[in-house]
Amino acid sequence: MNKKYTYIWVSLIILIFGIIFIPRIVDRIKGGTIVETDRMSVEPPKIPLQYITQNGQKRRVPSFEFINQDSLLITDNDYLGKVYVVEFFFTTCPSICPQMNKNLVTLQDEFEKFDDFGIASFSITPEYDTPEVLKEYAEEYGVTDMDWNLMTGDKEKIYELANAGFNIFAAEVPDAPGGFEHSGLFALIDKEGFLRSRTDRFGNPIVYYRGAISEADGENEHGEKQQISILKEDIKKLLDE
Repeated sequence: MNKKYTYIWVSLIILIFGIIFIPRIVDRIKGGTIVETDRMSVEPPKIPLQYITQNGQKRRVPSFEFINQDSLLITDNDYLGKVYVVEFFFTTCPSICPQMNKNLVTLQDEFEKFDDFGIASFSITPEYDTPEVLKEYAEEYGVTDMDWNLMTGDKEKIYELANAGFNIFAAEVPDAPGGFEHSGLFALIDKEGFLRSRTDRFGNPIVYYRGAISEADGENEHGEKQQISILKEDIKKLLDE
């Protein structure tokens, strides 16, 4: 077959392809279906949050039992089935606690429509922070979530829960502001009672979230979001699990 007829056949095939397939492609574009099946438009898979481990075992919230601001007995079992944030604070704290609890109010308001979200706040000055004092403090800061419990109880048990249970430092230090030191960290707990977190830029779990820094401060020197912002993102991930 000479070149002339070869070109004719190739042109004919292209014409037939155009008649059959191009209208279908146009219809898919108009209908939006080509976007749905375009691999480039598919969102990348969400990276699940890491479990925090110790001696090869996933760390679970230790059992606890304390009285809240409404004089109700609250235990760790009350939080099963909920994603929640844990803090250790005290109502007379003159340094980091006010910002910590403002940040928690931000979380409360962000997830107010979620029945499976909560907050657990443990006072490290339980001899002063009675249920009545905690109730007044809760009203002052705008605590409205029924699943945000400000708890008080046996001092030794609270310190054991902080330092041994969560590894969140809390101690009486006479020279510290208010007479106590604590780290200002938040722990994030999943619905099954396990500690979870995202990883840092080196691939290591951050374990805790810095609770004493305002979200309004924006990004840090590495261009990373402040941790209240990423905590919101990570709560959403656990709520979706």
